[in-house]
Amino acid sequence: MTTKERIYQIIFEADTRLGKLFDVVLIYIICASVLVVCLESVKVVKQMFLGWFVTLEWIFTILFTVEYVLRVYSVKKKKDYIFSFYGIVDLVALLPSYISLYLVGASSFMVVRAIRLLRIFRLFKLTQYVGEAEVLITALQASRHKITVFLFSIFTIVLSVGALMYVIEGNESGFTSIPQAMYWAVVTMTTVGYGDIVPVSEFGKTVAATLMIMGYGIIAVPTGIVTTELANAGKEFKDKKTKEDISKCLTCMNNSHDHDAYFCKTCGRNIQ
Repeated sequence: MTTKERIYQIIFEADTRLGKLFDVVLIYIICASVLVVCLESVKVVKQMFLGWFVTLEWIFTILFTVEYVLRVYSVKKKKDYIFSFYGIVDLVALLPSYISLYLVGASSFMVVRAIRLLRIFRLFKLTQYVGEAEVLITALQASRHKITVFLFSIFTIVLSVGALMYVIEGNESGFTSIPQAMYWAVVTMTTVGYGDIVPVSEFGKTVAATLMIMGYGIIAVPTGIVTTELANAGKEFKDKKTKEDISKCLTCMNNSHDHDAYFCKTCGRNIQ
């Protein structure tokens, strides 16, 4: 195995001891970097430990830069990785610190702070190290059509009730426009109830009470849809993982074998 292949196995494969160790260490580094970003936003803490924050941030940036370079170096199809979701997230995770070096001065302070807050995107790097993320993504993809229909239905209800309340209550009660009334409908339907806009008339209160009761039932709909798809995706993932583990070659970690194969088609090892 060449050095390039060895690096690829450690970084992209979690089946080996070094691969698992790499993933665990990287998860701790990501969490620590996000914690530093959050603590840096607290004025008192920042004044006390500004020097430490700057040092730690550059340590994290250098580590993420090395990781990104090794990923690009070791992968065969570099463009596929660079322009993939995780490739873009990996790049976004380290760019803000470098960009902030060129945007200095009092006039650009707010811009620098906004750019540096993008470091929080490092948290998205965690998803590629959690096996269950594949199950969640599969479930969300499978339920996207049902969720789309559900959201369209919700929008229709919000628009209808908003228009109705605009006619019933009018400007006197704060329903100055249909969009404003739609905002009230969303707040009411989700049972948030800010109270900045409230119906005054008896008919308006009746409509509001009906919408509140509908809200309790509506909230449960997407939960049921996603839960069902999660159960299906979990079963498929478990069956797939079991099948891969059975046919996986312990020498080269290849698991793309035919179900009736006796030997690994990559290295020739007996896999039965």
